[in-house]
Amino acid sequence: MAHLKPFRALRYDTRRAGPLETLVAPPHDVISPDLRDRLLAASPYNVVRLLHPDSPADAARALDAWKGSGVLVREIDPAVWLLEEEFPGPDGMPHTRRGLVVRIRLEPYAAGVVFPHERTVGRQREARLALLRAVRTKLSPVLLLHEGQPPEPTPGRPPELEVEFDGVTSRLWRITDPAERGRALARVRGAVIIADGHHRYETALRLHQEEGTAETAYLLAALVSRNDPGVVIFPTHRVASGRVPELNGRFHVTTLDGGAIEALDRLRRVPRDRPAFVVLRREGAVLAEADPERGPLGVLDTTALAQLPLEDVRYTPSAAEAERAVRSGSASAAFLVRAPTIEQVEAVALAGETMPEKSTYFFPKLTSGLLFAPLDE
Repeated sequence: MAHLKPFRALRYDTRRAGPLETLVAPPHDVISPDLRDRLLAASPYNVVRLLHPDSPADAARALDAWKGSGVLVREIDPAVWLLEEEFPGPDGMPHTRRGLVVRIRLEPYAAGVVFPHERTVGRQREARLALLRAVRTKLSPVLLLHEGQPPEPTPGRPPELEVEFDGVTSRLWRITDPAERGRALARVRGAVIIADGHHRYETALRLHQEEGTAETAYLLAALVSRNDPGVVIFPTHRVASGRVPELNGRFHVTTLDGGAIEALDRLRRVPRDRPAFVVLRREGAVLAEADPERGPLGVLDTTALAQLPLEDVRYTPSAAEAERAVRSGSASAAFLVRAPTIEQVEAVALAGETMPEKSTYFFPKLTSGLLFAPLDE
């Protein structure tokens, strides 16, 4: 079982900092240069200055200055926070995802408490570690899935925090009563799987292994039940430059008519007991199907695609964006895949396996800038 604790959140005082809509951002890994510029222009206190600074030292100076001037204030009492996110799903219908924001004790993967499902990149871990050493604060929660039940119904009172950002409305209620906190935390059960934030988890674990203190032993996390109807996974398509590898001989190849929409419809009709993907080029599209390999990884589209030596790979959850890159000539090909199911993610993680990097896109990304957790508890 995961060990969970309430925490004394550090958060914006909007009377000094301005509206939350101008202060929040997505997690660092989806902040493009253009988006960073827009966030910087939105407010001198936007959290992007901490998540994506010019240097770790700049982030530390900004954080200290904001605390000193009252832009950021510290909660007096430790709390668990109930999080509710409303968003439009891929079907265009409204969805709601609910969970708890807490501190969770960091555990090595070998302990069998917290399981990854994707591989990470060393250079990203090193960059995040340098930032964490400088700010001594968990800036963004990691999204974790557990086997228990979703939280009880939303309290009959207005939330302490509410913000709409990029089409997602996030609401947070503070839970400070010990009995109420206990009931909320008791619904978290079983093994925990990292849905989003592998680099942040491994960075925090690395710092704790270096320092070994009680203050570094915990991670800021949003825990969501795998049974929550609001758990949505988008695919992560690949866009590549350079020569397109030969597919014949490795895959069963079928020529397709039409563009990305028609190709995705054909891809969706391939049984999920085998991997497949679509290759879009300016001259047309093909469907590539592979024979499944043994184990939970063997039926995943991204596992089959990882066999190809792609060059200058970029990632996007949008098939339309991938197709535009090919049509415009900024990419030689786009590789469209299906998102793994939640059952497939669970099977891979609990088997001790990891998917290729960027195999999943749990939607929506958690909004950063609502709650921070300093390393002093």
